[in-house]
Amino acid sequence: MAHLLGADGISLRIATRSLLSDVSLGLDDGDRVGVVGPNGAGKSTLLRILAGRSEADAGRVTRVGGSTLGMLDQRDDVPDGVTVLDLVHGSADTHEWASDPRVRAVHEGLLADLDLGTPVNTLSGGQRRRVALAGLLADDPDVLLLDEPTNHLDVEGVAWLAGHLADRYGRPGARGALVVVTHDRWFLDAVCTRTWEVRGDGSGAVDGYDGGYGAYILARAERARLAAAAAEKRDNLLRKELAWLHRGAKARSSKPKFRLDAAAALIADEPPPRDSMELTQMATRRLGKDVLDLEDVTVVLPPRLPDAPGSEPGRVLFDHVTWRLGPGDRYGVVGVNGAGKTTLLALLTGRRVPDSGRVRRGKTIEVAQLSQEVHELDELGHLTAVQVVERERGRIEIDGKELTAAQLTERLGFTRERAYTKVESLSGGERRRLQLLRLLVAEPNVLLLDEPTNDLDTDTLAALEDLLDGWPGTLVVVSHDRYLLERVADRQVALLGDGKIRDLPGGVEEYLALRRGARAGAAAGPQAPRADPFTGPEGPSTSGRVTSARGASDPAASHGTSTSGAEPGGGGVRPGAPVRTQAEIRVAKKTISRIERRLERIAEEEAQLHGDMVTQATDFEAVGRLDARLKELAAEKGELETAWLEAAEVAG
Repeated sequence: MAHLLGADGISLRIATRSLLSDVSLGLDDGDRVGVVGPNGAGKSTLLRILAGRSEADAGRVTRVGGSTLGMLDQRDDVPDGVTVLDLVHGSADTHEWASDPRVRAVHEGLLADLDLGTPVNTLSGGQRRRVALAGLLADDPDVLLLDEPTNHLDVEGVAWLAGHLADRYGRPGARGALVVVTHDRWFLDAVCTRTWEVRGDGSGAVDGYDGGYGAYILARAERARLAAAAAEKRDNLLRKELAWLHRGAKARSSKPKFRLDAAAALIADEPPPRDSMELTQMATRRLGKDVLDLEDVTVVLPPRLPDAPGSEPGRVLFDHVTWRLGPGDRYGVVGVNGAGKTTLLALLTGRRVPDSGRVRRGKTIEVAQLSQEVHELDELGHLTAVQVVERERGRIEIDGKELTAAQLTERLGFTRERAYTKVESLSGGERRRLQLLRLLVAEPNVLLLDEPTNDLDTDTLAALEDLLDGWPGTLVVVSHDRYLLERVADRQVALLGDGKIRDLPGGVEEYLALRRGARAGAAAGPQAPRADPFTGPEGPSTSGRVTSARGASDPAASHGTSTSGAEPGGGGVRPGAPVRTQAEIRVAKKTISRIERRLERIAEEEAQLHGDMVTQATDFEAVGRLDARLKELAAEKGELETAWLEAAEVAG
């Protein structure tokens, strides 16, 4: 494989802190590298140095002559008047890019809902991000550096991007390499074959691992185990030395200098502790039998121009929806942009009143919501993190111990310096952690999380998931992070844009299959509008959105219209459902049995592979082979689960 880019002895200090220290890295054709590490560790800085946008204090970065490099930064400064078409294709003629199927795929995946003539500065932050990403993918550089590319993408967009990058940089013989900084762990496993960990512990080190996120976690766990074993051995030696020093005067007079030096050496060899974050489960108020019920709820958005002659009626977000949340229910919510996910949370909190129907609330419920932008902290910007917690509750008892606000912030991962830093100076991830703690000390029993993974690093996300694992109350999570949803939610529902809440027995994979089916049905339907593939019919396209049941035909909607806590899909025979013969039902049941047996064997093999990865964690080649086999099994399992759902639909 051809070498594309190399970094040799890179070092960088910011004030008194060593961000990078003597870091040497290389990229070859076919490399797909994920970069992980705590917030503020220097991941984005490393990418900017590799791209030549920032200078290191020492070392050098070399790139093969003639190779091209592109970088998606978290900043998106665009001059006024530049359109989407200008930013994506520059001055290139339409025929130069419109005939390229790869570019058409980029348009369909990222720009389907945008008019190419729209000025970029009039778009939302998420739309500008997608346009910048589309421009990079259309340019097709040899070395592609992406800083948080999944931000502002929904589940469907993340899946499309993962597939596109894996095909572009992972197919046999492909020229080019990819480096991506992201907190999306599903994306890391789906795309990356190598991992760089920027430690962020003051050492300035960057460690390399073979495999995606799963292999990296296993290898890091093995490294921690070996470090713990070394620490235990060091502690045993230290105890022996200290015991000798505490013996009688005769023993101390023998060779105390040697013994003192030996003890000092052991103490000096103690490695600095890695920064860790501990989220502690707070006590929750008792939940009664009734929690939250949406009963025959309808919500209609007002028309954009209500007073204009011939104005269209408002769009229906929820159309006679019934959904019941019971004590201890754990739901993950996915859906297309604009389908009403944020409105759903507003209904549950009581901030939004339905146009018809009602929201029933249990007498004992106490609802807390973690919003996307944490604007609730804006008015508290002049206070420190400790003062913000003290305003809610000065002391709280956990596991029989009374903790102060300062101790709580420390357990949430704030150093003493950051705990007494004003809120207005905290980073996005720190603000999100602080707001979560602020909610928890109020002891809610219903927790609503709106995109909780924003601005959090992978270690913090793991700690958050650990908290949610033990959360005894009712939980609703709206997120595009598949890893989080599959980790913490027992059930998942989808908002497909048809005014209903759809239960997803097959999880996110079923949602993606429904969306693919909806798009294919809309494209093949006799009433589907013939639209320009890039701008859509009469302006901005809405091909990424399933319309209301009153509009275009929606194949996904025919599977069921609403869900309840006990009866997903409404149960019974659906109107228009095909009548199955007994022979078809018998074949379907046999298929289900066969698939279930194969899934059991896959689960056994996966358990064996995970065990092998732990025992061979230091053998990178072996871990890579095991990780590749795990991905093959995951792909097979996904196909089997889809086939199981289809057979179950026939078997009834």
